Amino acid sequence: MQKLVVLLLVFTTIVAGTHFKAQGKQLLSELLPIRYVRIEGVFQYTKKERIQDLLKPLVMADYFSVDMQVIHQAVMQLPWIKTASVKRVWPDAIDIKVYEQVPAVRWGEKSLLNPSGELFTPDSVEEFKYLPLIIGPKGYEARLLDIMQGLELALADRDMHLAEFKVNERRSWEIVLKNGVIIKLGRNGQLKNFQRFLKTLDLLGREKVEAIAEVDLRYPNGYAITWRADAPAIDWKQVMAAQKQS
Repeated sequence: MQKLVVLLLVFTTIVAGTHFKAQGKQLLSELLPIRYVRIEGVFQYTKKERIQDLLKPLVMADYFSVDMQVIHQAVMQLPWIKTASVKRVWPDAIDIKVYEQVPAVRWGEKSLLNPSGELFTPDSVEEFKYLPLIIGPKGYEARLLDIMQGLELALADRDMHLAEFKVNERRSWEIVLKNGVIIKLGRNGQLKNFQRFLKTLDLLGREKVEAIAEVDLRYPNGYAITWRADAPAIDWKQVMAAQKQS
Protein backbone atom coordinates (compact mmCIF):
# COMPACT_ATOMS: atom_id res chain seq x y z
CA MET A 1 0.00 0.00 0.00
CA GLN A 2 2.83 2.39 0.86
CA LYS A 3 4.55 1.56 -2.45
CA LEU A 4 1.33 2.33 -4.31
CA VAL A 5 1.02 5.70 -2.59
CA VAL A 6 4.63 6.55 -3.42
CA LEU A 7 4.12 5.58 -7.07
CA LEU A 8 0.98 7.68 -7.23
CA LEU A 9 2.82 10.64 -5.73
CA VAL A 10 5.71 10.28 -8.24
CA PHE A 11 3.27 9.98 -11.15
CA THR A 12 1.32 13.02 -9.91
CA THR A 13 4.54 15.00 -9.61
CA ILE A 14 5.61 14.11 -13.15
CA VAL A 15 2.21 15.02 -14.58
CA ALA A 16 2.15 18.25 -12.62
CA GLY A 17 5.69 19.09 -13.69
CA THR A 18 4.84 18.46 -17.33
CA HIS A 19 1.68 20.51 -16.97
CA PHE A 20 3.52 23.44 -15.38
CA LYS A 21 6.27 23.21 -17.98
CA ALA A 22 3.69 23.40 -20.78
CA GLN A 23 1.97 26.25 -19.01
CA GLY A 24 5.32 28.03 -18.59
CA LYS A 25 6.10 27.65 -22.26
CA GLN A 26 2.68 28.97 -23.19
CA LEU A 27 3.18 31.85 -20.75
CA LEU A 28 6.54 32.70 -22.35
CA SER A 29 4.93 32.68 -25.78
CA GLU A 30 2.29 35.07 -24.50
CA LEU A 31 4.66 37.34 -22.57
CA LEU A 32 7.63 37.31 -24.99
CA PRO A 33 6.29 36.63 -28.47
CA ILE A 34 8.22 37.58 -31.57
CA ARG A 35 6.45 40.73 -32.71
CA TYR A 36 8.86 42.04 -35.33
CA VAL A 37 10.93 40.41 -38.04
CA ARG A 38 13.11 43.03 -39.72
CA ILE A 39 14.60 42.06 -43.07
CA GLU A 40 17.32 44.27 -44.55
CA GLY A 41 19.11 44.07 -47.88
CA VAL A 42 19.12 45.26 -51.46
CA PHE A 43 16.38 43.27 -53.15
CA GLN A 44 16.93 43.18 -56.89
CA TYR A 45 16.03 39.58 -57.64
CA THR A 46 14.34 38.34 -54.46
CA LYS A 47 11.02 39.74 -53.28
CA LYS A 48 11.00 40.63 -49.60
CA GLU A 49 7.47 39.22 -49.37
CA ARG A 50 8.81 35.80 -50.34
CA ILE A 51 11.15 35.82 -47.36
CA GLN A 52 8.37 37.04 -45.05
CA ASP A 53 6.03 34.25 -46.15
CA LEU A 54 8.81 31.71 -45.71
CA LEU A 55 9.50 32.83 -42.14
CA LYS A 56 5.92 33.14 -40.83
CA PRO A 57 5.63 29.56 -39.51
CA LEU A 58 9.19 29.67 -38.12
CA VAL A 59 8.70 32.67 -35.82
CA MET A 60 5.53 31.47 -34.08
CA ALA A 61 7.41 30.98 -30.82
CA ASP A 62 8.67 32.96 -27.86
CA TYR A 63 11.85 35.02 -27.89
CA PHE A 64 13.98 32.25 -26.34
CA SER A 65 12.55 29.27 -28.24
CA VAL A 66 12.67 30.55 -31.80
CA ASP A 67 15.38 28.63 -33.66
CA MET A 68 17.93 30.94 -35.31
CA GLN A 69 19.64 28.12 -37.17
CA VAL A 70 16.42 26.92 -38.78
CA ILE A 71 15.60 30.47 -39.87
CA HIS A 72 19.08 30.93 -41.32
CA GLN A 73 18.87 27.64 -43.23
CA ALA A 74 15.46 28.57 -44.62
CA VAL A 75 16.67 31.95 -45.89
CA MET A 76 19.82 30.42 -47.42
CA GLN A 77 17.72 27.95 -49.42
CA LEU A 78 16.38 30.78 -51.55
CA PRO A 79 18.27 30.69 -54.86
CA TRP A 80 19.30 34.35 -55.00
CA ILE A 81 20.61 34.60 -51.43
CA LYS A 82 24.41 34.50 -51.20
CA THR A 83 24.81 35.15 -47.47
CA ALA A 84 22.51 35.98 -44.54
CA SER A 85 22.84 36.86 -40.88
CA VAL A 86 20.12 36.24 -38.28
CA LYS A 87 20.04 37.50 -34.69
CA ARG A 88 17.64 38.11 -31.81
CA VAL A 89 16.99 41.69 -30.67
CA TRP A 90 15.60 42.03 -27.17
CA PRO A 91 12.81 41.83 -26.29
CA ASP A 92 10.63 40.85 -29.25
CA ALA A 93 12.41 41.06 -32.59
CA ILE A 94 14.57 39.18 -35.07
CA ASP A 95 16.89 41.03 -37.41
CA ILE A 96 17.82 39.43 -40.73
CA LYS A 97 20.34 40.84 -43.20
CA VAL A 98 20.57 39.26 -46.63
CA TYR A 99 22.99 39.73 -49.51
CA GLU A 100 21.99 38.65 -52.99
CA GLN A 101 24.03 36.89 -55.61
CA VAL A 102 25.47 39.00 -58.44
CA PRO A 103 25.22 37.22 -61.81
CA ALA A 104 28.41 37.31 -63.90
CA VAL A 105 27.80 34.70 -66.62
CA ARG A 106 25.37 31.95 -67.50
CA TRP A 107 26.40 28.37 -66.78
CA GLY A 108 24.67 25.82 -68.96
CA GLU A 109 20.97 26.12 -69.63
CA LYS A 110 19.63 26.81 -66.14
CA SER A 111 22.34 28.21 -63.87
CA LEU A 112 24.50 31.28 -63.29
CA LEU A 113 27.94 32.01 -61.86
CA ASN A 114 28.72 34.91 -59.57
CA PRO A 115 32.01 36.87 -59.99
CA SER A 116 33.80 34.33 -57.75
CA GLY A 117 32.76 31.45 -59.99
CA GLU A 118 30.23 30.08 -57.50
CA LEU A 119 27.29 28.27 -59.07
CA PHE A 120 23.66 29.04 -58.25
CA THR A 121 20.39 28.16 -59.96
CA PRO A 122 17.54 30.72 -59.87
CA ASP A 123 13.96 30.00 -60.85
CA SER A 124 14.65 31.26 -64.38
CA VAL A 125 17.60 32.60 -66.39
CA GLU A 126 15.55 34.03 -69.25
CA GLU A 127 16.28 37.65 -68.36
CA PHE A 128 20.04 36.95 -68.41
CA LYS A 129 20.37 35.88 -72.03
CA TYR A 130 22.57 38.92 -72.57
CA LEU A 131 25.29 37.47 -70.32
CA PRO A 132 28.11 35.36 -71.80
CA LEU A 133 27.52 31.60 -71.67
CA ILE A 134 29.91 28.99 -70.30
CA ILE A 135 29.35 25.29 -70.83
CA GLY A 136 31.83 22.95 -69.19
CA PRO A 137 32.47 20.04 -66.83
CA LYS A 138 30.99 20.24 -63.36
CA GLY A 139 33.50 21.38 -60.75
CA TYR A 140 35.43 23.62 -63.15
CA GLU A 141 33.17 26.67 -62.81
CA ALA A 142 35.66 29.07 -61.21
CA ARG A 143 38.55 27.96 -63.43
CA LEU A 144 36.58 28.36 -66.66
CA LEU A 145 35.23 31.74 -65.60
CA ASP A 146 38.81 32.89 -65.01
CA ILE A 147 39.89 31.66 -68.47
CA MET A 148 36.86 33.23 -70.14
CA GLN A 149 37.61 36.60 -68.59
CA GLY A 150 41.17 36.43 -69.91
CA LEU A 151 39.92 35.57 -73.39
CA GLU A 152 37.45 38.44 -73.28
CA LEU A 153 40.18 40.93 -72.35
CA ALA A 154 42.36 39.78 -75.26
CA LEU A 155 39.44 40.00 -77.68
CA ALA A 156 38.30 43.40 -76.43
CA ASP A 157 41.69 44.86 -77.44
CA ARG A 158 40.66 44.10 -81.03
CA ASP A 159 37.08 45.30 -80.63
CA MET A 160 35.75 41.73 -80.52
CA HIS A 161 33.65 40.20 -77.76
CA LEU A 162 33.01 36.71 -76.47
CA ALA A 163 29.47 35.32 -76.38
CA GLU A 164 30.01 31.64 -75.57
CA PHE A 165 32.84 29.56 -74.14
CA LYS A 166 32.38 25.79 -74.34
CA VAL A 167 34.64 23.05 -72.99
CA ASN A 168 33.69 19.45 -73.67
CA GLU A 169 34.53 16.35 -71.66
CA ARG A 170 37.73 15.86 -73.69
CA ARG A 171 38.76 19.43 -72.67
CA SER A 172 38.58 20.77 -76.24
CA TRP A 173 37.45 24.40 -76.47
CA GLU A 174 34.98 26.23 -78.68
CA ILE A 175 34.59 30.00 -78.55
CA VAL A 176 31.69 31.85 -80.16
CA LEU A 177 32.02 35.59 -80.62
CA LYS A 178 29.13 38.04 -80.52
CA ASN A 179 29.49 38.57 -84.28
CA GLY A 180 28.89 34.84 -84.81
CA VAL A 181 32.50 33.77 -85.51
CA ILE A 182 33.32 30.29 -84.20
CA ILE A 183 36.85 29.53 -82.94
CA LYS A 184 37.79 25.90 -82.29
CA LEU A 185 40.74 24.83 -80.14
CA GLY A 186 42.04 21.39 -79.26
CA ARG A 187 43.02 19.86 -75.92
CA ASN A 188 46.57 21.24 -75.78
CA GLY A 189 48.15 24.67 -76.12
CA GLN A 190 44.86 26.47 -76.39
CA LEU A 191 46.02 29.83 -75.07
CA LYS A 192 49.23 29.77 -77.13
CA ASN A 193 47.32 29.00 -80.32
CA PHE A 194 44.71 31.61 -79.49
CA GLN A 195 47.36 34.31 -79.04
CA ARG A 196 48.98 33.31 -82.34
CA PHE A 197 45.63 33.69 -84.07
CA LEU A 198 45.10 37.15 -82.59
CA LYS A 199 48.50 38.29 -83.87
CA THR A 200 47.53 37.11 -87.35
CA LEU A 201 44.40 39.24 -87.22
CA ASP A 202 46.60 42.32 -87.22
CA LEU A 203 48.09 41.16 -90.54
CA LEU A 204 44.78 40.29 -92.17
CA GLY A 205 43.22 43.68 -91.60
CA ARG A 206 39.74 44.60 -90.43
CA GLU A 207 37.92 43.89 -93.71
CA LYS A 208 39.26 40.33 -93.94
CA VAL A 209 38.63 39.67 -90.26
CA GLU A 210 34.99 40.65 -90.68
CA ALA A 211 34.69 38.05 -93.47
CA ILE A 212 35.65 35.13 -91.17
CA ALA A 213 32.95 32.59 -90.33
CA GLU A 214 35.00 29.93 -88.50
CA VAL A 215 38.57 29.40 -87.35
CA ASP A 216 40.02 25.97 -86.58
CA LEU A 217 43.10 26.27 -84.37
CA ARG A 218 43.54 22.54 -83.78
CA TYR A 219 46.58 22.32 -86.06
CA PRO A 220 50.11 22.18 -84.58
CA ASN A 221 51.68 24.77 -86.91
CA GLY A 222 48.81 26.80 -88.26
CA TYR A 223 45.05 27.03 -88.56
CA ALA A 224 42.21 26.87 -91.07
CA ILE A 225 39.74 29.64 -91.80
CA THR A 226 36.26 29.23 -93.21
CA TRP A 227 35.04 32.43 -94.83
CA ARG A 228 31.52 33.72 -95.02
CA ALA A 229 29.72 32.82 -98.23
CA ASP A 230 29.49 36.47 -99.23
CA ALA A 231 33.15 37.25 -98.43
CA PRO A 232 35.24 38.78 -101.27
CA ALA A 233 38.24 36.88 -102.65
CA ILE A 234 41.49 37.39 -100.72
CA ASP A 235 44.86 38.06 -102.32
CA TRP A 236 47.00 35.80 -100.14
CA LYS A 237 50.22 36.89 -101.85
CA GLN A 238 49.53 40.39 -100.60
CA VAL A 239 48.86 39.07 -97.10
CA MET A 240 52.12 37.03 -97.07
CA ALA A 241 54.09 39.99 -98.34
CA ALA A 242 52.73 42.13 -95.53
CA GLN A 243 53.63 39.44 -93.03
CA LYS A 244 57.26 39.30 -94.22
CA GLN A 245 57.59 43.06 -93.89
CA SER A 246 56.32 43.08 -90.29
